[in-house]
Amino acid sequence: MAGTSTHTVTNQPPPLAGYDVFTADRALVEAVDRYTGADVLEEVRAELSALGRAAGSAQLHEWAAQADEHPPRLRSHDRYGHRIDEVDFHPAWHRLLGKGVSAGLTGAWARPSGHVRRAAGFLVWTQVEAGTCCPLSMTHAAVPALRADAELAAEWEPRLVSTIYERELRPAGQKPGALFGMGMTEKQGGSDVRANTTAARPLAEDGAYLLTGHKWFCSAPMSDAFLVLAQAPGGLTCFLVPRVLPDGTRNVFRIQRLKDKLGNRSNASAEVEFDGTWARRVGEEGRGVRTIIGMVAATRLDCALGSAGLMRQAVAQAVHHCAHREAFGGKLVDKPLMRNVLADLALESEAATALALRLAAAWDDGGEQERAFLRLAVPAAKYWITKRCAPVAVEAAECLGGNGYVEESGLPRLVRESPLNSIWEGAGNVQALDVLRALRREPGALDACLTEIGRAHGADHRLDRAVKDLFTELADLDGVEGRARRLAERLALVLQGSLLVRYAPPEVADAFCASRLGGDHGASFGTLPAGLDLESVVDRARPA
Repeated sequence: MAGTSTHTVTNQPPPLAGYDVFTADRALVEAVDRYTGADVLEEVRAELSALGRAAGSAQLHEWAAQADEHPPRLRSHDRYGHRIDEVDFHPAWHRLLGKGVSAGLTGAWARPSGHVRRAAGFLVWTQVEAGTCCPLSMTHAAVPALRADAELAAEWEPRLVSTIYERELRPAGQKPGALFGMGMTEKQGGSDVRANTTAARPLAEDGAYLLTGHKWFCSAPMSDAFLVLAQAPGGLTCFLVPRVLPDGTRNVFRIQRLKDKLGNRSNASAEVEFDGTWARRVGEEGRGVRTIIGMVAATRLDCALGSAGLMRQAVAQAVHHCAHREAFGGKLVDKPLMRNVLADLALESEAATALALRLAAAWDDGGEQERAFLRLAVPAAKYWITKRCAPVAVEAAECLGGNGYVEESGLPRLVRESPLNSIWEGAGNVQALDVLRALRREPGALDACLTEIGRAHGADHRLDRAVKDLFTELADLDGVEGRARRLAERLALVLQGSLLVRYAPPEVADAFCASRLGGDHGASFGTLPAGLDLESVVDRARPA
């Protein structure tokens, strides 16, 4: 029988697998070293390297593909007709979520350098399959809101920071660990949560209420409990809604349908109805937004971290491909135009990582100055980093050519995921307006940001000029709402520039300041000016 082979496969890159996602990311490793206490640095490095090796393994890549290819399914009733409101996930999703929990991605609050080590881990874990990051983020972020009630915090916080994942729905007091979701928005209001209509009726039991209403977006509906907003007699209030009551009965939590989303398909997002649903008040009546704002700030930081992780994985895949693929007589990575594209993408990725980890370090510090810094820097960073994610992912896919448009490459999953963090937890306009709100109501926030930026004063003339331009923007507040996005963008860019000038290699800082702050940059990636050391920028971004 004649042979059936028509050709030998050549000039294809090996899979980017079997590597340590953490240690291969030089910008992330340096940020962790910079902000982690010396007494725990070796422990943190070992912990993140173990997570990085798992994240880079072929086994987890397979699980991630399975979870994405088999999205969750709603089971509203059991075989006998009883309403159960459960969501079935592929086993791979549970395996990935369990690994995220066991890695401490919900446990930042009680460990030394907890926020930096957890932020770095979250950035690494996003690169596996971002669909498991939602329950991890919500659970982590629920802690500051629950601390508005000391009794609730004492009961729930140990469960939330646990490293044990148990999927079954049963009373949380009988489980070694618990996960949290969140329900804030409603059909008629969206981000305007003060327009919520869900009603909370007080019961005789102190702090207990019955809720009636709906939530248009409920994150992670199979979680053990949820923080929700509802209208109590005293105004909009925060509540804790458990899925299962202490006596083992199911709380009224009717899942109407699951959202059919563009990306993030392995994760369930639901529309839910409350009809006499038991809830426990968190904080005071009428102070729901103030109570839940700590959770919102933490989830917004996770949006920035998640986008930084997606960008890093997109850049790693693009550089890896181009370092092995040959065309027109040489490696793609050595071609001047492709090198310009890759370097440009790498700059965006490193700047996002630097700013996101700086915010995590501010959480660890916890001082008054750092809290003020976070109040302004978080919405600015969330606005800008998440906005940059989609164009980076699309350009990285283009670096692979037609292969980048094929599901097997993994790039289409990154592209579908890339707009999510810009939309969730307050879309771009909400973040830009929050920047204005912080400027108007908390003058200490601007002082803290300017102090941070000023630590690089005199180190680069383009950064200094950009800071002066920012002062000009701030001095003219007439009609500022229409310029809110411009202001948020400039603030984020000078923060990134300040960090890169102080901590990144000179070639990275020089290229960033020339293009992002000096104005020598086109409207698309791959338009960096001449005279920069782009080879070093690309080499730094290459996963070892």
